[in-house]
Amino acid sequence: MGTIYDWVLKHRLHHKYHGTDNDPYNYKRGFQFAQIVCHCISNPSYKKNEAEIDMSDIEKDLIVMFQKNFYWLLMPVLGVIIPINAPIEYWGESMGMSIMVIGFLRVTLLLHASWFVNTATIVWGYDPLDKKSTDTNLIFFVTKSLWPQYHYLLPWDYKSGEYGTYGAGCSTAFIRVWAALGLAYDLRTINSSGIRSALAEAAKTGKPVTDCLNTARVVAPLSDVIEKDKFSL
Repeated sequence: MGTIYDWVLKHRLHHKYHGTDNDPYNYKRGFQFAQIVCHCISNPSYKKNEAEIDMSDIEKDLIVMFQKNFYWLLMPVLGVIIPINAPIEYWGESMGMSIMVIGFLRVTLLLHASWFVNTATIVWGYDPLDKKSTDTNLIFFVTKSLWPQYHYLLPWDYKSGEYGTYGAGCSTAFIRVWAALGLAYDLRTINSSGIRSALAEAAKTGKPVTDCLNTARVVAPLSDVIEKDKFSL
């Protein structure tokens, strides 16, 4: 999966050029490309575009930069040696089985789960500009909707869920925990009236919808983020 720094860099590049040839995970090239092939090829244009991405906020984060600088020391120890050794050490698992399950199988599942972020649009999302996007057998297995479009229009909304939920997904739950611990702050979101006002302004003035939505966003107070009435014991 690489470093946190590289993940953020590529994801910001993905959002900036979403659905274009400059998108490193371009979903329009198909599921196989977005899920696997894109991680196996190198494109010089991506490197050029990466240089244009502002990473100054991430570079101020000491934990992120520590992991980036010592990644090739931390990853083998924390990601390979210790996890594989634990079953052998604590419940007598064989080395071969531990390597196969904790090594190869675990890493394969984790990689595909993380890469699935890039292909979610294909699996769960409708394309509002494509009338044939509903013409797929996936509707028999998953509930397709326009929620991925919300994610790309408002990527800063901390309540945006992974699978169509709002305010109840795993990412939102973790962000709330970090906020309670003081590790996350200035969490941005938007309410229904803000969205309506932004859409009305876009229709009236001709401004891009994303610009109007960005103007309407608010910083959620900590009391709303934690929601003590719901999470208190």
